[in-house]
Amino acid sequence: MATGNLPDSQSTPSASSESMPRIDLLTMFRLGLFQMGLGIMSLLTLGVINRVMIDELKVPAFIAATAIAMHQFVSPARIWFGQMSDAKPLGGKHRTGYVWIGALLFTFVAFFAVQVVWQLGNSLDATGWSSQTRAWAAGLGGVFALYGLALSASSTPFAALLVDVSDEDNRSKLVGIVWSMLMVGIIIGAIISSRLLAQIALDTPIATLQASVNRLFIIVPALVLALTFVATVGVEDKYSRYGKRSKMVNREDQITLGKALRVLTASPQTGIFFTFLLVMIISLFMQDAVMEPYGGEVFGMALSETTQLNAFFGMGTLIGIGSTGFLIVPRLGKQNTTKWGCIAAAICLGLIILAGYSAIPGMLMGSLLLYGLASGIITTGAISLMLDLTAAETAGTFIGAWGLAQAIARGLSTVTGGAVLDLGRALFSVPLLAYGLVFTTQAAGMIAAVVLLRRVNIREFRDNAKQAIATVIEGDLE
Repeated sequence: MATGNLPDSQSTPSASSESMPRIDLLTMFRLGLFQMGLGIMSLLTLGVINRVMIDELKVPAFIAATAIAMHQFVSPARIWFGQMSDAKPLGGKHRTGYVWIGALLFTFVAFFAVQVVWQLGNSLDATGWSSQTRAWAAGLGGVFALYGLALSASSTPFAALLVDVSDEDNRSKLVGIVWSMLMVGIIIGAIISSRLLAQIALDTPIATLQASVNRLFIIVPALVLALTFVATVGVEDKYSRYGKRSKMVNREDQITLGKALRVLTASPQTGIFFTFLLVMIISLFMQDAVMEPYGGEVFGMALSETTQLNAFFGMGTLIGIGSTGFLIVPRLGKQNTTKWGCIAAAICLGLIILAGYSAIPGMLMGSLLLYGLASGIITTGAISLMLDLTAAETAGTFIGAWGLAQAIARGLSTVTGGAVLDLGRALFSVPLLAYGLVFTTQAAGMIAAVVLLRRVNIREFRDNAKQAIATVIEGDLE
């Protein structure tokens, strides 16, 4: 069927959009405060909690990583929350109420999660892997599942808000600013955590550690909640074009998991790119579950020092994202930029392994800075490729679907990193070789991603995506 019903995603803003105020640069940075808060929270979960469980409480890496990854495995809820924010406004607003309620919940659940961590550690120390300890481990997984649901309830409507308040000619600028501030949040979170945990050494008693970490999980979530309100208050009322733009405002079946999967699989090229994303994201982030334990076990770094590793990775990623769109993509193109980013990441993973042989923390930090730079290049290239698949009429579906893909891949990367580390410890008696197995697996995954990327045909994306989306939507209407 013809795609004439779908507006051109590259068209100029509609008359209704032009009659509304356009979002200014200051408001773009204000919206970025929410993503900055998410970056800070990610440091607490993947950084501090993970390190405390594995190194200080001696919880097996696979158990720790799996419990934390539960917040990613509830990601199908992202599409449901996106549909809810489309169809059921809260307090007269489609997005803001969901963002606020979700943020209130995930900041509270984060503090509750760390309390369960202490109970798990106490049980493991007192009774070993008894039924009581297993129950606490399962309970921790359940708490992180709740954390993931609250995060989805907040972050998915926020992503939809970015589409609502922007036009085609300024959306890429908004996305670039907001995404960069996510990296800023990771850096700030690393600095805050390092300062608040500075007094903790490798042999710190658990009681002292517990008091310091509890304090951290009170101060930082409260800060993130405040940032959420500052970032979003009044923005939807003033700038949202959703009510004038969407023809499906009152339909409750606009965004569903079934439709999202049908859109993703309607075009063979979409499936190829979806597979590339899974392999690339898993390979890129496997080290999240093991990097801080790597710094502690191989380099002898204290807890406050290993939290700084995230700052170097985040700083490199920020530089990569901020510069690639202006310096690299115009010269190499989107696909080549992504390819060379993957190759650079594989090389940097080799440098991270070599740094372990020196046991010099500065070499590890420098390698992570370069790895973050490669990550920023990959991120910019991959996002640019994804934008070629997005049509205005189905933006909400793509937000939910790509968020689902990313969350599943991030969850798998966390679990895979912990599992490969445990396998390495079973195979090798030297810690460096065990961690090296993780980084080598990542590098191999990056090369596999390059092979998949060679099969991606961007022109076919552009020519067929709208036809595939129209076929799925119009088929539902018949």
